Amino acid sequence: MRRVMLAVVLMWMTAPVFSQTSDSKLGVGDTVHITVFQQADLTSDARISERGTVSMPLLGEVKVAGLSQAEAARLIASDLKKGKYLNNPQVTVALATLRSRQVSVLGQVARPGRYALDDTSSQLVDVLAAAGGVTPTGADSAIVMRDGKKQVVDVKDKDSAFKLQNGDTVYVDRAPVFYVYGEVPRGGAYRLEPNMTVMQAIVAGGGITPRGSERRLKLRRTGPDGKVTEADAKATDMVQADDVIFVKEALF
Repeated sequence: MRRVMLAVVLMWMTAPVFSQTSDSKLGVGDTVHITVFQQADLTSDARISERGTVSMPLLGEVKVAGLSQAEAARLIASDLKKGKYLNNPQVTVALATLRSRQVSVLGQVARPGRYALDDTSSQLVDVLAAAGGVTPTGADSAIVMRDGKKQVVDVKDKDSAFKLQNGDTVYVDRAPVFYVYGEVPRGGAYRLEPNMTVMQAIVAGGGITPRGSERRLKLRRTGPDGKVTEADAKATDMVQADDVIFVKEALF
């Protein structure tokens, strides 16, 4: 009896450890570690095929997709007993690698690609961290596509508990920018911050040079109809995405 208990303890200690709970359903692409007590030749690692099956010695293909680990173990044990291979088979199935629950992460992240979900990494912030985080050019929000519906989630909110589901697609768009040119030290494109004024935008470009004039500011903006308009701008005017601000020379 003591030998049996010792063997069970050793089998438990050497089984693969995974954070997924035992009642989670197995899926295509997952890898499982199948142990048949005191039957080393029947113990194996197997990947669940596109047909939802694993290949077992003596049994051939056994369909386990959609079953929990405990249910899969009972099914294999039952098949071994029905086939009269073992009188009282003791079987355990442990999830070794999770591949069936995945989400796609695209856009302005360090490492776009597909990422697995488990009970400890199903939140949006965790998956974005696994993807290397949002790049400096990325927006403050992410678009989550689920079942054809779109949801916008704030990625700067570290307390956000938004949970992803299998098959979700996460897209981090490029942050909105504006452009500043003319009599500024560092003309170019800059990230648009909320409630930014024309003067704040100019400061982002290094401020106005001694040759420039705060009274000679131009703002070029593209309207919803695609038409571009240009008008005089005030330092207190609000900046919109894709605005072009031009600081002209002072008149002497």
